[in-house]
Amino acid sequence: MAADALSIIPGAVLRNLSDKLYEKRKNAALEIEGIVKQLATFGEHEKISAVISLLTNDFTYSPQANHRKQGGLIGLAAVTVGLTSEAAQHLEQIVPPVLTSFLDQDSRVRYYACEALYNIAKVVRGDFIIYFNKIFDALCKLSADSDANVQSAAHLLDKLVKDIVTESDQFSIEEFIPLLRERMNVLNPYVRQFLVGWITVLDSVPDIDMLGFLPDFLDGLFNMLSDSSHEIRQQADAALSEFLQEIKNSPNVDYGRMAEILVRRAGSTDEFTRLTSITWINEFVKLGGEQLVPYYADILGAVLPCISDEEEKIRVVARETNEELRAIKADPAEGFDIGAILSIAKRELNSEHEATRIEALHWFFTLLDRYCAEFLAYLNDIFDPLLNALSDPSDAVVLLVLEVHARIAEESHHFHHLVSYLIRTFHNNHFVLEKRGALIVRRLCVLLGAEKVYREFSTILESEVDLDFASVMVQVLNLILLTSTELGELRSPLKKSLVDSCGKDLFQSLYASWRHSPMATISLCLLAQAYNHASCVIQSLGEEDINVNFLVQLDKLIRLLETPVFAYLRLQVTWSDNPFLQIYLSVSQAHLNSETWRVLPGFFNLISSATLMA
Repeated sequence: MAADALSIIPGAVLRNLSDKLYEKRKNAALEIEGIVKQLATFGEHEKISAVISLLTNDFTYSPQANHRKQGGLIGLAAVTVGLTSEAAQHLEQIVPPVLTSFLDQDSRVRYYACEALYNIAKVVRGDFIIYFNKIFDALCKLSADSDANVQSAAHLLDKLVKDIVTESDQFSIEEFIPLLRERMNVLNPYVRQFLVGWITVLDSVPDIDMLGFLPDFLDGLFNMLSDSSHEIRQQADAALSEFLQEIKNSPNVDYGRMAEILVRRAGSTDEFTRLTSITWINEFVKLGGEQLVPYYADILGAVLPCISDEEEKIRVVARETNEELRAIKADPAEGFDIGAILSIAKRELNSEHEATRIEALHWFFTLLDRYCAEFLAYLNDIFDPLLNALSDPSDAVVLLVLEVHARIAEESHHFHHLVSYLIRTFHNNHFVLEKRGALIVRRLCVLLGAEKVYREFSTILESEVDLDFASVMVQVLNLILLTSTELGELRSPLKKSLVDSCGKDLFQSLYASWRHSPMATISLCLLAQAYNHASCVIQSLGEEDINVNFLVQLDKLIRLLETPVFAYLRLQVTWSDNPFLQIYLSVSQAHLNSETWRVLPGFFNLISSATLMA
């Protein structure tokens, strides 16, 4: 076959084909073009094939660079031009050696390969498409070529190939997408520009459904949003914005696969990537409907941390998305995974950001309110973390936790567990008792009823073995009872305990544990107007060891007597025959040492006044 080709093309032409002078090479190429055109006219395709083989083997694959870059590549382009409309049947011979030249170590060979393929493509146009994936692969590599001239030539070839693809009806997007997907995470900026350019062009073709394949390259586009090049970030953002608009206008979108990508990208260290991701998630939640039900937990896991983002724009979109999610009333029977949502909410209870912890608690309350039975099925997994959250440094978080607990504690077993845990926490951490005890107890009384809460505390504290702690705990509860507006309804029956059976029962219930603190016992008796018993308790104080704690508590009792809650008692003292006078007299007769007198001037002033009135 080589001999046939040599007989067809004169030796002088072949020599000139690789000559250093451009004019000689150009003339040789024109002669080959004319010879091939004549052969094609007579249907001599076997001879044409022989010519192509000669150019390929003796020139394109030659070890001599001049033969490769000038003879072979120029010759193959000339053959194609000579064949014109009949070139398609010889492309299988012509194109592969040109593509091989794209990998040549000599940059000049790579440059002429671009030029040759450009000329070939101009001739064959749509017939060129069958080699598209291989050409695309070659162009992708050349887009990052180390030689600027090669890059420039590849850019011109790329532009032509795009024109051919956009006008072709033979292009297969299904065959192209795997090739695109493989390259989307390449970091080279030139390759990234090349890829975004192709995505944008193909998406502009009405007959090509790029949106349907968006999940295959969406992650790569998001990856480009954090590129160091401002131009690449802009191009990727523009492509994503266009796709998002298409999603809004399309009735058929695969939200699920893309949701998984967006969730990952919402945790990016790059601010712009997070903002774009959370914006997409926001639109998906509005548009996705039932498709997104299985992904709600993952979406929530991305949204909650963004609520506390440093960037205000991200926080705003995240909050809006969170509200949209919470407004959706999905059915567990349709794939709404309550356990997965609870798992995310539980995880975010440990967030370092208060806003995220608060929104996680809102989710607990929402699920408990809507799906109580299903929620309680997971209670063993979430109860302890919810209890631990009562020690949160934020008052707002603690108040929300209490709301959740109050809802759970509507069942007696859970209520007992809650109060027991609180007592245990206060026992182990006196700081929590001191700083949060009043807040927690008062809020529970509002949410669950003061009487119910106080009876439970008293029942558990009655058997407390640590008497010092029991005394402190009772003193805290007693102070709240006497001074908090929320407990006004609890004080009313206690004041009637001598004449009302319900009040008497409540008094006895509290008295069982109030005995741990003499001062708390006295104030409870005074509140219940059980003055005789209060007198007995006061007289018994003379038998107590007088220490600093004793004096402090006694001083607090005296101060309490001057608060509004005991106003009725102070009025009764003005009457000499009132039993309360005997209480004062009893105290004055108690065996108190000199230190006590310095602590209790107010108490004995009251006693003196009462005596004078008598």
